[in-house]
Amino acid sequence: MYTHVLIPTDGSEFAQAGVIHGLSLAKEHGARVTAITATEAPGGQFAYSSDLWTLGETEMAAYERDQHREAEAILAPVKASAEQLGLEIETVHVPDRRAAPAILDTARKCGCDIIVMASHGRTGMSRVMLGSHTAEVLTQADIPVIVFR
Repeated sequence: MYTHVLIPTDGSEFAQAGVIHGLSLAKEHGARVTAITATEAPGGQFAYSSDLWTLGETEMAAYERDQHREAEAILAPVKASAEQLGLEIETVHVPDRRAAPAILDTARKCGCDIIVMASHGRTGMSRVMLGSHTAEVLTQADIPVIVFR
């Protein structure tokens, strides 16, 4: 039924539930896997470079190297687990993007037919203040999304 599973992860314990179930689903269906992590640009969602201090070239290069290393550290165990299961896997790091748009764009570009991800289970004010990447993916995806908590 499924031929290409997208598994987003931020490397957290919460995200691991989605990884495990995504790999299991891929194994069950003989599907390929794309694992993705996204890293945001420095400054946060409410900072504008014209209003605040910005990173210089050296600091920005160091930040980008650190984000790349972090992404590799997040994706390497997913890749190893997939390979142990005999699954074909590609890993993708999307830099300087919020997670939800990166997930949705990657699903489209890679031709994935399902997204399997975890939810941190935030509710109430923490969800409003922090936003919910999972909710954004759920409401905007044009393919099925399985969410694990």
